[in-house]
Amino acid sequence: MKKNEIKLFNDKQIRTKWDDEIEDYYFSIIDVMAVLTESKDPSAYWRKLKQRLINEGNQTVTNCHSLKMPAKDGKMRLTDVANTKQLLRIIQSVPSPNAEPFKLWLAQVGSERLDEIAAPELAIERAIETYRKKGYSEEWITQRMRSIETRKELTAEWKRSGVKEGLEYAILTNDVSKAWSGMTTKEYKKFKGLEKEDLRDNMTNIELILNMLAEASTTEISKSENPEGFKESQKVAVRGGSIAGNARKELEENTGRKVVSRSNAKDKKLLGK
Repeated sequence: MKKNEIKLFNDKQIRTKWDDEIEDYYFSIIDVMAVLTESKDPSAYWRKLKQRLINEGNQTVTNCHSLKMPAKDGKMRLTDVANTKQLLRIIQSVPSPNAEPFKLWLAQVGSERLDEIAAPELAIERAIETYRKKGYSEEWITQRMRSIETRKELTAEWKRSGVKEGLEYAILTNDVSKAWSGMTTKEYKKFKGLEKEDLRDNMTNIELILNMLAEASTTEISKSENPEGFKESQKVAVRGGSIAGNARKELEENTGRKVVSRSNAKDKKLLGK
């Protein structure tokens, strides 16, 4: 199963998770309710609708299950999810002017993912186009694409070293972040005023470059020393992050400006406008 992703429908975020076995996404039902109903409390709306459908003997709701997805506080929490077929049936019970556009969006999202499996380069092209539509500069987009590759190389090295996906990856990521920026991922996001948004999507060019240096350094040290397991990899993560941390400090001394910025994707400066 693929890791959690955020999909956008009319600029509203919907948490998803791709399942290789069924070749379909699971969608957070609460996020979908927020889009369709524009309710101030989509969780309460879904609870009432779910109970009504259960009372009516609706098998679709009975067959829905829960998956852990990132919540507003950054933690992984269980939330009700539905695949495309289940979601289409649930949508029929929600009076909304967004229902038909949302159905078309669902079909497109699923089709695009299957296309990307057949031709992975399509995923990169679509990511670039998405960033352009959001208003990011071409220079920033170039750095962001490089940062994705750097991250993939690092996680591949962690996997080779026997580090477990999930919690251990998150801890090592925090170690790298703390070593170069002085903050954990959670602290960094709070500093920038972020909630569910992706941290790297809200970094300036120089932040992306230093984060890449931290991750690339960690990867190269790991390849050279071949650590085994989480504990040994954790020491490497701190050392790799510290290389970028020293570069940050030296740059700050020479420019008289802090590198770590409160700028995020809402700022015109970050978007290059």
